[in-house]
Amino acid sequence: MDDLAALRKSYERAELDESASAAEPWQQFSHWLNEAITAKIPEPNAMTLATVGADGRPSTRIVLIKGFDAQGIVWYTNYESRKGHELAGNAFAALQFHWVELERVVRIEGRVDKVSEQESDAYYRSRPLDSRLGAWASPQSQVIGSRAVLVANAAKAAVQHGLNPARPPHWGGYRLQPDRWEFWQGRKSRLHDRLRYRLVDGAWLRERLAP
Repeated sequence: MDDLAALRKSYERAELDESASAAEPWQQFSHWLNEAITAKIPEPNAMTLATVGADGRPSTRIVLIKGFDAQGIVWYTNYESRKGHELAGNAFAALQFHWVELERVVRIEGRVDKVSEQESDAYYRSRPLDSRLGAWASPQSQVIGSRAVLVANAAKAAVQHGLNPARPPHWGGYRLQPDRWEFWQGRKSRLHDRLRYRLVDGAWLRERLAP
């Protein structure tokens, strides 16, 4: 096995300067996300979601962003999953995007609430049929005996709900409403650029952090 301690990379692709960054963090995020999409990097919409359970144990998983604006970041999932239960007990969470090819990281923190039923219904109807049936078939985060359980559940859902299944009551969207953003751009000699935006009295305060 290679020596992990000896692995090195020099980050030299870009820089992040206060004068060239947006005044609103979601606008800066939009700019970076568009660049990640244009660069055709793998799954630029993938983000790590961190939640904390009632026992104080943090947990992370990858979810996909499905929308954003000045109000926050939206994704969809099973409300009965581990993350759903943890968000029900502690409404604060963190998100992270890591665009390796661009040497960039975006970190976002804030309160999470469910989106409206209308928003969840609209997105659910836009999904492929197999995905809509899958939302009925998977008891997410619960122990199952084998993959055959999922296959059987999917077949049962197809028979029961047909070609136009309604959205399951246990499935829908969440919106993280940020009060902190951090934009990280890798730089040479580990002197990385880090800009943090904090919400203070309804306005965004932009600060540079030491790497």
